[in-house]
Amino acid sequence: MKTLFFLFITSILTSSFSSTEEIRKEQEIKVIFLDVNETILDLNNMRSSVAKALDGRSDLLDLWFSKMLHYSLVASDINRYEHFGTIGVATLMMVAESHHINLTKEDAKKAIITPLRSLPAHPDVEKGLQILKSKGYRVITLTNSSFEGVKTQMDNANLTPYLDGMLSIEAIKVYKPHLESYKWALKQAGVKPEEALMVAAHGWDIAGAQAGGLKTAFIARPGKVLYPLVEKPTYEVNDLIELATLLEDQSQAMN
Repeated sequence: MKTLFFLFITSILTSSFSSTEEIRKEQEIKVIFLDVNETILDLNNMRSSVAKALDGRSDLLDLWFSKMLHYSLVASDINRYEHFGTIGVATLMMVAESHHINLTKEDAKKAIITPLRSLPAHPDVEKGLQILKSKGYRVITLTNSSFEGVKTQMDNANLTPYLDGMLSIEAIKVYKPHLESYKWALKQAGVKPEEALMVAAHGWDIAGAQAGGLKTAFIARPGKVLYPLVEKPTYEVNDLIELATLLEDQSQAMN
């Protein structure tokens, strides 16, 4: 009888230990993918220059950004890739034309490309990245911008030393939030979907990453909200420092 009781208790303990191990492994994050524009870089300088190009119509900025995203998805769907900056210039000219604003292609390009490549990081980003690195996480940017563009951005924002890699969808010519973009990023990083965390300030990026099986973290930058027709992200935070503080020490999690 004692033997049976001992076996029963051992079975329960072993089962509990196995379940705990499975949960720990399931929750383990090996790679953090960071969206770039608005998520870690402050777009205010570019917004000002774009508004100026639109005769001061700052109320048209959200319309322009929505059109830029919309036509990037069109480019993916019809297999006609253009650089994100090129799409940005084209859609800015569309907005200008529809509102009877005179805008040349050269002026549109100056309003977008020049400030875009020298954007400052949000105040919380450098400290947040320092915490993530100290906890042992691999941090990789994943952006719709060109590789040359994001490399310049990270250098100018003094963030390159904190990154383990930079990925641009330019390599596959399929824009986020298309599922193929996240599959490709996972392959490049050598991790499974459940081992990756996508960090973004855009509801559409969070929705795409979640559909791809990744864990997600939404940074609630001013004016940014989640898409209500999909599941809530794994984390909802106000800035990168808050997220970095919430995440476990990776060196402990690996033990």
